[in-house]
Amino acid sequence: MTEQSPPYIKIFDDWMAQARVSEIEDPDAACVATVDENGMPNARMVLMRIADERGFTFFTNYNSQKGREILNHPKAAICFHWKSLQRQVRIQGLVEKTSDAEADAYFNSRARGSRIAAWASLQSAPLESREVFEERLKKYEAEFDGLENPPRPPHWSGFRIVPQRVEFWQQVEFRRHERTVFIKRDQEWHSELLYP
Repeated sequence: MTEQSPPYIKIFDDWMAQARVSEIEDPDAACVATVDENGMPNARMVLMRIADERGFTFFTNYNSQKGREILNHPKAAICFHWKSLQRQVRIQGLVEKTSDAEADAYFNSRARGSRIAAWASLQSAPLESREVFEERLKKYEAEFDGLENPPRPPHWSGFRIVPQRVEFWQQVEFRRHERTVFIKRDQEWHSELLYP
């Protein structure tokens, strides 16, 4: 954290640290909502790999449904929910692409099988049968045979959600929940409490 860090980041870091202890699997899982060309919302779970003062970053296939929707409408909402802690964090913001260096670094940290799958999967496209996908996996296994670190596909990279609004929600008995929201206005962050 730096002196320029947004004021919500310390709370988020503290909550995430607690979630890493209490959540059985994937405390960094978040629901990402986007809209299609008709304004119809779509939501899906992703693993948010980086959360820092720049924003919240995940990696994906840019040709996937979410990739296309974000490229066409670079705004998104995300929600972390940690049932074990009775907490959630809601974030709205603008979306930017990560740098190639960031995408390469994360891609190279993944298991080799996952890197092969990134080449083989035409994510979100219709799939005639599971066998067709298995054949594509074999094709790329052969193509990268003997290569310990397959390169990152050009269509696979990262998105960073740059927050404009961050809300922290803590469950309290009898629906007396605690809600604190941080909103960015005129390049400055403001916070306020919300009724449950």
